Amino acid sequence: MRLRALVIGSCSVLALAGAAQAQTLTIATVNNGDMIRMQGLSHHFTEETGIELDWVTLEENVLRQRVTTDIATQGGQYDVMTIGTYEVPIWGGQDWLVGLDGLTSDAEYDADDLIPAVRDALSVDGTLHAAPFYAESAMIMYRTDLFEEAGLEMPDQPTWEFIGDAARQITDRDAEVYGICLRGLAGWGENMAFMTALANSYGASWFDMDWEPQFDSPEWAEALQFYVDLMTEAGPPGASSNGFNENLALFQQGRCGMWIDATVAASFVTNPEDSEVAEDVDFALFPTHNDLGNNGNWLWAWSLAIPAGTQQADAAEQFISWATSKDYLELVASEEGWANVPPGTRTSLYENPEYREAAAFADMTLDAINSADTINQSVQDTPYTGGQFVAIPEFQGIGTAVGQIVSSALAGQTTVEQALQQAQQVTRMEMERSGYYN
Repeated sequence: MRLRALVIGSCSVLALAGAAQAQTLTIATVNNGDMIRMQGLSHHFTEETGIELDWVTLEENVLRQRVTTDIATQGGQYDVMTIGTYEVPIWGGQDWLVGLDGLTSDAEYDADDLIPAVRDALSVDGTLHAAPFYAESAMIMYRTDLFEEAGLEMPDQPTWEFIGDAARQITDRDAEVYGICLRGLAGWGENMAFMTALANSYGASWFDMDWEPQFDSPEWAEALQFYVDLMTEAGPPGASSNGFNENLALFQQGRCGMWIDATVAASFVTNPEDSEVAEDVDFALFPTHNDLGNNGNWLWAWSLAIPAGTQQADAAEQFISWATSKDYLELVASEEGWANVPPGTRTSLYENPEYREAAAFADMTLDAINSADTINQSVQDTPYTGGQFVAIPEFQGIGTAVGQIVSSALAGQTTVEQALQQAQQVTRMEMERSGYYN
């Protein structure tokens, strides 16, 4: 009896020790479709490693606010963060992120397979500081059936003037079909991502070479007036509340004739299980304005990074390696089909004949990513880089404030002229407070 009791006691101690050693990673991520899919497949990682995962899944604006606060204060709330090409060079340069040397030295992970433009955007001084989960540029998604009914043909390189005319022609408000859906939800990564790309294509810029705001320029006036007029005449009601996910839902329901947004949406709008118009979707390049030749393509990569405040960096890197590996792409393909794997990160994906056959949008996505110019994003000379954002720490606050002003103009609460005056004043004040002027 005593021997049996000792054995039972030893087993209990071992069980408690095992429980104490079990690891749980807290992962903050955005509520986009690819991330929701990753969460659903993550039981494979736990089964392989024994590492449990605690998911914090948030709307895009809320995610950015939470992770920024946590990393700036070294709160240590998260072990893995989903961040993008804006945060990585800034946070990595301040030693707020753990360098992913383990991935770049792992032959099986094959970091050299990462698309060069994406890898460079996520590196600081040559060291990878975040691994891309998916990468994107921007393009037009449009309904071929509506274009045919209206006798329209999408050009190889459409202009905004063509897009505006086409959107008005295919709008049918009685049938709740709107010619175009564009981001209106306020946020530096929501409506201002699109609005900055649009402004770039119109020849506008956020700042001149002396960091003076340029919202009082004719280019900004023309771009914002075009946007407000187009959305008022051919957009859905309540557009000022619509971000990426809301417009995705509208397009999948057949209520948008065109949607100009991230290339990552292509697999969702062509998936017949989710999209009512999957068989009638085609794609075109991001528009230009007149003869400027600047199509405003952006480059973004939702990526997984390790904050310096974590106590579980090794386990966090193990998860990131799993989620951004070639094997993960194979896993998604086996569960969901090749068309639904996270796009834009690996060269080998675009050399895979199975993917190319399944994803009609593959070539355009890759071309858009490769053609994105994040150094010379405007035809004007600028002191900043970034494409659809301005790569300075102050941009989160400034971009969000200007986004709220632009959203108010879209909602009809202020005029375009008043909105641009407010944007100029708010931006100038913040840049002065931050010490950009002598």
